[in-house]
Amino acid sequence: MTRYDVKRELKRCYAPKNAAWELVDVPAQQFIAVDGRGDPNTSDGYARAVQALYAVAYTIKFASKRDLERDFVVGPLEGLWWSDRPEVFVARDKDAWNWRMLISQPDWITEGFIEDAKTAALAKKGLPAIADVRRETLHEGTSAQVLHVGPYDDEGPVLAELHDEYLAANGLRMTGHHHEIYLGDHRRAEPSRWKTVLRQPVR
Repeated sequence: MTRYDVKRELKRCYAPKNAAWELVDVPAQQFIAVDGRGDPNTSDGYARAVQALYAVAYTIKFASKRDLERDFVVGPLEGLWWSDRPEVFVARDKDAWNWRMLISQPDWITEGFIEDAKTAALAKKGLPAIADVRRETLHEGTSAQVLHVGPYDDEGPVLAELHDEYLAANGLRMTGHHHEIYLGDHRRAEPSRWKTVLRQPVR
């Protein structure tokens, strides 16, 4: 049984090499998602949301393999981040951040399949935040994207370059939420080696 892996299938979107901003065309995808607000380092809601996402994601994976005979690699954690004031991201004012945490799903996973997995995961894990997990579709299209290597708090200058230089130099404007994809297991790596895809839909 061949396992679907979004990092392999959408390699340019999930495994970029560029250390400077470049444009990429991002196709439509579906995800499971949970929304929240506040500092991800200190918010209990954030921790509960991520825990619930993974519980549902792995339940979907195992059910798909068992019932549909179609296996896949659970995708990396992703996040959409936004605020009424974009400057809070450059300033790292995390209490003012809104977030939507995501895990990509193969196109054969239906909304009904997700709801069944939520029911099963809730019965097994007993995590109340599972009730907040929902299906989300996203089609970002043309986006500026870069691979950032290092701690999350070092992203400020990279984002400042996007906002203050790259967009104007290329006649672009932002059209969607700031998007991050967290590659690898950041719990097991030194912060200097963390890899994060930074993405901004543009027009």
